[in-house]
Amino acid sequence: MLSHLNFENDEISGAILAIPVLIISVLLWIFLIKKSRTKVAPLPPGPRGLPIIGYLPFLGTHLHHTFAKLAQIYGPIYKLKLGNKLYVVISSPSLAKQVVRDQDSIFANRDPPVSVKVAAFVGNDITWLPLGPDWRKMRKVFVRELLSSTSLDACYSLRKQEVEKSIKNVHGKAGECLDFGELAFGTLFNIIMNILWGGTLQGEEGTKVTAEFRKAVAELMVIMGEANVSDFFPFLARFDLQGVERRTRKVGVWIEDIVNFIIEKHMSSNIAVKEDGVGKKKGRDFLQLVLELQERNDPATSITMNQAKGMLVDVLIGGTGDTATVVEWAMAEMMMSPHIMKKVQQELDEVVGVNNSVEEFHLPKLLYLDAVVKETSRLHPAVPTLVPRCPSSSATVGGFTIPRGTQVFLNVWAIQRDPELWDNPLEFRPERFLNGEDCKLDFSGNNCKYLPFGSGRRICAGVPLAEKMLMYLLASWLQSFDWKLPPGEELELSEKSGIIVKKARPLIVIPTPRLQNPEH
Repeated sequence: MLSHLNFENDEISGAILAIPVLIISVLLWIFLIKKSRTKVAPLPPGPRGLPIIGYLPFLGTHLHHTFAKLAQIYGPIYKLKLGNKLYVVISSPSLAKQVVRDQDSIFANRDPPVSVKVAAFVGNDITWLPLGPDWRKMRKVFVRELLSSTSLDACYSLRKQEVEKSIKNVHGKAGECLDFGELAFGTLFNIIMNILWGGTLQGEEGTKVTAEFRKAVAELMVIMGEANVSDFFPFLARFDLQGVERRTRKVGVWIEDIVNFIIEKHMSSNIAVKEDGVGKKKGRDFLQLVLELQERNDPATSITMNQAKGMLVDVLIGGTGDTATVVEWAMAEMMMSPHIMKKVQQELDEVVGVNNSVEEFHLPKLLYLDAVVKETSRLHPAVPTLVPRCPSSSATVGGFTIPRGTQVFLNVWAIQRDPELWDNPLEFRPERFLNGEDCKLDFSGNNCKYLPFGSGRRICAGVPLAEKMLMYLLASWLQSFDWKLPPGEELELSEKSGIIVKKARPLIVIPTPRLQNPEH
């Protein structure tokens, strides 16, 4: 009898245990069925390339051209395997919008190359700093305090001083052949140096340091533009097969030594903002601003010394290389279409007045010149594929999976020349920005068919300063001079490869004064 009861109890216990097992089994079965029905988005299409090295041998020297040709085969989103890293190229506004607007928080990260990682002030510049609290603070400080309207207005006298110097210099060489790109770079370099540290360095000392800094930055740009095997095969980075890391460290130390010298010189001088004893304040430059930020006790706005140096170098590189490139392309396009240059000069005569010098308050009224600058940036964006983004987690774009850590290029060069988006896209026609829907386009990145400076969190932080200098330089030089090609010189618009895409051949021009007095 007892054994019978024990048998029944065992049966009941077994049944009770079977119920949760059955429930779990049913739920697991339902989950597996649903999972099997859920399709994981595939990777984008793309060329197969070669074993191990992928598509590396076929990239060529002009990435944006290669990318545009591949888009004609594989569509507006495709993948490339370069070494053991995955790259995705996007060349349509709708897909670009998914990256820079809809999923900006995911795609706002960076995966810097080796040359950036070992350069001076690594991890402390706005361009390459990973997305996070430090980057947000740096960006906020940079935009609100260094590039605010108040700060830019305070630096106007410094910009004007250097532009006037360049005009006098060109007057002294009237009728001679000038390298216009060199003129633009030199003027912008002096403007940025003056804005950064004002009167800290003068005379021969200033000339020497400026020349050294310019040479160091130019060398760094060359190194960063090289295809480095360590970036495509990270396990080879320890061997530094091309010497990129060694050369970058050398240039980085050179740049850091120069910056440290300038900061020490500035801090020991009496050019800092303070009362000078007669109720006036001396000029306030960017260096003084960032030093003040470095000294603050407020964690929300204070920055480290390395971050201050990183911001200074960001301004210097972005304010010279990128801006000088667009200025040269704008002049080259106007030289190709003299009637456009005449329209700009007619507008200048009407707004500024004959024999008057250009002031920055004139710039908002120069609508046709503004259209010329926008059209130049459409056809010749300084960085055609922008700085690549790196998603912090896997995401879906256009129905395709973009794995975490993928390098994502936005080919704005191709987007801004797409015949489905632009009427006669290869024609230099500033009027397109004066009439119709395109007249609403600007550099803010709100419309993804026009992104010369990017969009979203990673849009170029220096746009306000760059836009002012682009307009001011072109307006001043076109108001002061007529520009012609040397006899027998043929103008062409081929490109030179590099991070920043410049003209392959220098633009050689001959200036003739329009103003009677170079002082005006």
